[in-house]
Amino acid sequence: MTNLKDRGKAIESLFASEGEREFKVAARRNKLLGLWAAEIMGLEGEVAGSYALDCVKSDLEEPGDEDVYRKIKGDLENFGSGVSEHRVRKKMAELMEKVRQQIPK
Repeated sequence: MTNLKDRGKAIESLFASEGEREFKVAARRNKLLGLWAAEIMGLEGEVAGSYALDCVKSDLEEPGDEDVYRKIKGDLENFGSGVSEHRVRKKMAELMEKVRQQIPK
């Protein structure tokens, strides 16, 4: 019975650490995505950093990536950048892959 309890605790620990990693990956991706969008909008320095932080926070509105996508796409549209949905989603995917390689398991 002890082995079963130990195994259960090990599995819980694994899920917790994987969940924490995914949170870090998503937050880092969202920051980089925000900096990318800030550059397109001509934001620099602290203003760009603040915008990137807002992008990270926007991911806390609902599960998944759509809240971040809507923020970035909406801000780019309001700026008049003409950046397509495809380009934003492609950048999101590229950055996710890049960050997953940077943050160890």
